[in-house]
Amino acid sequence: MDFYIVAAADDAATLHFACRLTEKAYHLGHRIHLRAGSPAQAGHLDELLWTFRQGSFVPHELVTDDAPQSPVTIGHGTVPGQHVDLLINLAGDVVEPAGNWSRLAEVIAGDEPTRALGRERFRHYRSVGCEVASHDMRTGT
Repeated sequence: MDFYIVAAADDAATLHFACRLTEKAYHLGHRIHLRAGSPAQAGHLDELLWTFRQGSFVPHELVTDDAPQSPVTIGHGTVPGQHVDLLINLAGDVVEPAGNWSRLAEVIAGDEPTRALGRERFRHYRSVGCEVASHDMRTGT
């Protein structure tokens, strides 16, 4: 389980980082699910995955049923119905560790209120026995 703290304090930077992380995992052959915090954020991610970087191609789809065909799916509120290698949580709440995924990535904006909520989730995951690592993307660690 990994926490990524991005430099900017806005949603755009957080979503852009999530797209870069998704692209990297996709090129490594992984199935990825982006868990958005709202239908609007899911729609924005759907658009952003086509445009976040010129020349990038990340086949994806919004989850509307239990049988998605793309290696990258986007949904909100729930975790994926099918097994995924990487679940990227942008919803801002705890995802129970016994989910249908191999690895969890939490992407945290750099503002203090969001980081404080991220620290609470970090402590929760540790308290239930998860091995958690933190990556401060503001400094490259």
